[in-house]
Amino acid sequence: MRIWLDMANSPHPVLLGPVARELEARGHNLLITTRDHAQTRDLTLSMWPDATVVGGESPGSRAAKARAIANRVLALRRVLAPMKVDAAASLGSYAQIVAARSLGVPVLTLMDYEYQPANHLSFRLAHRVVVPSVFPAKRLRRYGASVKRVSKFDGFKEELYLDEVDAVLDPIEIENGSSLAVFRPPPEGALYHQHGNSLFDLVLRRAIEREDVQVVVLPRMAHQRSRYSEMAGMQTPEHAIDGLALLRSADIFVGAGGTMSREAALLGVRAYTMFAGRLAAVDAELIQRGLLRDLRGQDPASVDWTPRDPRETKQACQRRHERGRELRSWLTAHIEELA
Repeated sequence: MRIWLDMANSPHPVLLGPVARELEARGHNLLITTRDHAQTRDLTLSMWPDATVVGGESPGSRAAKARAIANRVLALRRVLAPMKVDAAASLGSYAQIVAARSLGVPVLTLMDYEYQPANHLSFRLAHRVVVPSVFPAKRLRRYGASVKRVSKFDGFKEELYLDEVDAVLDPIEIENGSSLAVFRPPPEGALYHQHGNSLFDLVLRRAIEREDVQVVVLPRMAHQRSRYSEMAGMQTPEHAIDGLALLRSADIFVGAGGTMSREAALLGVRAYTMFAGRLAAVDAELIQRGLLRDLRGQDPASVDWTPRDPRETKQACQRRHERGRELRSWLTAHIEELA
């Protein structure tokens, strides 16, 4: 079968990479598309050099986002129309879902954030909706996902790939005797997060002031890179780097929302979230398990800047190795069933 995978945002190449390899190992041919948004294009092409780039940055306003999605739908249709595609899958790529439906291609969407407004579109159009078991049932109903089209899995989508994370770091150099703190800014301009986060900058300044903490900021957007690169006392990589490898070596992670907060928590890093939007059920589950620390409304002084306990790393490693292969096989089978 020929299976189409679309990488619409920066986490997607990493998340879908092991799934793609599983599909190829089962004898399927892959068609990979991506867009020139944040680090998405660079990460995708580093894994699939022949991937097709369709579409660019996500604009700020909702009306502009809708126009950008519509334009990308048309562009994807032009790319896919001459080809025979048996099934499509992505992590909530709205343009792919619409394009696939219009071409008669069965499509699967994976989503774990119940407050994403565009779920109204993707959940109604997708042939298969895959969500974690903690995803609220009332939200599925609200978004038009019928019970027969929904498949649930235990755990977290990040477990699809975390057991394959490499610990090699490049180009970040870690200073001896220092704790490594990784900061991920808020997803400013996203449909689910339209504003900044003053608490994030406050905690970042606190970390920079400490002589025993080495700070690395991983910006999402060009304007964030420009803003944070002007601040002294920290590193801001000029190009996309292997964020997962960096997390493997980190002691502390501070995030204002997004996939990296869950990645850090599941990797055994002392992870803090200060997401200003509505907290996802998967994040609440990690907080309840003690794997993610909720910094919202808390004193920034409560952050523990000391190196992490190696025992936590070992426990996290055991958990992800138990889950990775099982979850990949499960999702791959669901994609195959579409055709």
